[in-house]
Amino acid sequence: MAVKKGYKQTEVGVIPEDWEIKNLQELCWFQEGPGLRNWQFTSSGMKVINVTNLEDGVLNLERTDRHISMSEFGRMYRHFAIDAFDIVMASSGNTYSKTAVVRTQDLPLVMNTSVIRFKPSKFCTYGYLWALLRSPSFKEQIDLMITGGAQPNFGPYHLRRVIFPFPTLREQEAIAGALSDADAWIESLEQLIAKKRQIKQGAMQELLTGKRRLPGFSGKWEKKRLGEHCRFLRNGTNSRADLNVDGPLKYLHYGDIHSCNNVYMSPKLLPSLPMSKANTLDRLQDGDLVLADASEDTIGISKSVEIVGVDSFELVAGLHTIAVRFSTGLFAPKFVGFLQHCPDFNLHLRKLAAGTKVFATNRRHVSSAEVCVPPLKEQTAIATVLLDMDTEIGSLESKLAKAREIKQGMMQELLTGKIRLIEN
Repeated sequence: MAVKKGYKQTEVGVIPEDWEIKNLQELCWFQEGPGLRNWQFTSSGMKVINVTNLEDGVLNLERTDRHISMSEFGRMYRHFAIDAFDIVMASSGNTYSKTAVVRTQDLPLVMNTSVIRFKPSKFCTYGYLWALLRSPSFKEQIDLMITGGAQPNFGPYHLRRVIFPFPTLREQEAIAGALSDADAWIESLEQLIAKKRQIKQGAMQELLTGKRRLPGFSGKWEKKRLGEHCRFLRNGTNSRADLNVDGPLKYLHYGDIHSCNNVYMSPKLLPSLPMSKANTLDRLQDGDLVLADASEDTIGISKSVEIVGVDSFELVAGLHTIAVRFSTGLFAPKFVGFLQHCPDFNLHLRKLAAGTKVFATNRRHVSSAEVCVPPLKEQTAIATVLLDMDTEIGSLESKLAKAREIKQGMMQELLTGKIRLIEN
């Protein structure tokens, strides 16, 4: 295929004629942290960062509980001290290649062996280096060279073999500016979503306890003991190995509940269980509540979903679940899913939860819970308000996903010169 005018074929693909190919070591200086050992760590002194401190673009120093003594630092490791605006990268573990910028308020710090720091050379702008280190091309090249299985890692040897197409300083600045604008757009959406979630959390705390009443509603709520108004459904004990990708009988595993980001669960995307294994199991219907009976922490103890959209499917509750069907007239449709956010309910279950590494609840705990229940019309109104909030958050999350997708496309096009921001 002919190369378009103004472009040339290189080892990294087609790039503009006026761009060069350079090794990463020509574009920046990098240094790997020393191999500090557990016996060297102290409770105070110079903070030591590792891969767990690197979050999305910034350092989280709340997780820093490792230090080395100031005398040890001054004697052996002074040249590993991190400077403000260094770009630091995880070089091992499942989060390898994750990057962050060191801020002035983060200092003083020293890095451990799982962290590499970068400074741009005179040939590379800071913003352009930041873009290169976070680019798909960098990750792809490292992935091809990476060593290790359960604990993958890379180091300076691998970095010296990474190559990039490279424009002038002026074009670097233009590219970095465009990508920075995209990052600012993404960050603004993330902040807005976080704010909307906080607002929703506050609304749930007030509306589900009666501290705040919607217009047109007054009067006391009735306290109900759940065990007097429900029956428990027979669930299966099948593991994932017994399930199929598709089939008419859907199976709700407790892992599906923990991974669900909504208070509702539709069976459409759930795995299937052979009919022969479900002869004695109760079929779920819209409005049933299914709880996970085990969690790694007490926060997940009341985690549950309200079943919606069963329609033409058959659905059964599975391993480590508690399936509950409440008496008609106790809860309005779409309200019972919010039961897990009612303090009377979730605090009751957490108080009774048993376990050490894994916490568990059971049918008896659910039965003994006493909950203040608003009238059906008020339940419907509360659920509608909270659903509208969820819809707004979902819309913003879709915009965020699209923004991230657009940014990735921009990065690919700009860093390869397929799109030019300045005249040749």
